[in-house]
Amino acid sequence: MANHFTPEELAEELGTETRDVIQLCVREGIPIYKGKIDRSLLTAVMKAKGIQLPKTQVAAV
Repeated sequence: MANHFTPEELAEELGTETRDVIQLCVREGIPIYKGKIDRSLLTAVMKAKGIQLPKTQVAAV
């Protein structure tokens, strides 16, 4: 089972923007290696620090 995902894939899964995922990784020291992020490390850090990424607002048309 794959555990390394692109920031775009993780953002979609978390319901947020790609830049928010990247900013979190940079701020918390989570490595982005060859454009991929370890999802288990990301979720462990988020859970340990009580971090919730902002949800993307969907524009009503």
